[in-house]
Amino acid sequence: MFKHFIIYIFFILVSNVQASNKDKIIENLKNIKNLNFNFEQNINGKVENGNCTIKYPKKIYCKYQKNNKIIVSNGKSLVIKTKTSFYRYPLNKTPLNSILDKKFLIRKIVNLKEKMLDKTYINFEIEEKDNKINIFFNDKTFNLAGWQTKDIYQNISITHISSIHVNQQIDKGLFNVPTQN
Repeated sequence: MFKHFIIYIFFILVSNVQASNKDKIIENLKNIKNLNFNFEQNINGKVENGNCTIKYPKKIYCKYQKNNKIIVSNGKSLVIKTKTSFYRYPLNKTPLNSILDKKFLIRKIVNLKEKMLDKTYINFEIEEKDNKINIFFNDKTFNLAGWQTKDIYQNISITHISSIHVNQQIDKGLFNVPTQN
């Protein structure tokens, strides 16, 4: 009888640890107003690096190390600009619309089962509007660690983030969408 009681307690403790990962991620997301981080993005084997700032809800500014490429969202439009090209998309037509909406992420995570990857990342798979988004969190800090999506052209895009700074002072004009030259 005592042996069964110990096994029962063990399963309760294991269940609570798993639930607490999700709870810690949700609590962490609730407390974040903005993030600044370095990124490595891999789209079909083409790797690019840079720095991004996210301001919730739905604003992002990314500057790539090469090509003077920037990505900016003001919450409604997403602009990708290089020296030679300019693309503007409605944000709600891209997977970033979901990733940049922490209330959406929290609502989804509450009902999703977590998976562990490489004993380092907590993964949630979100399906929304014909998009599949894998979102990853660090299992120690519970910070966002990256995501995997398909871009507008159906290329698999994997973004890994590092050197995360939370709730920093940011320039209000950072998320102004540039115009085409």
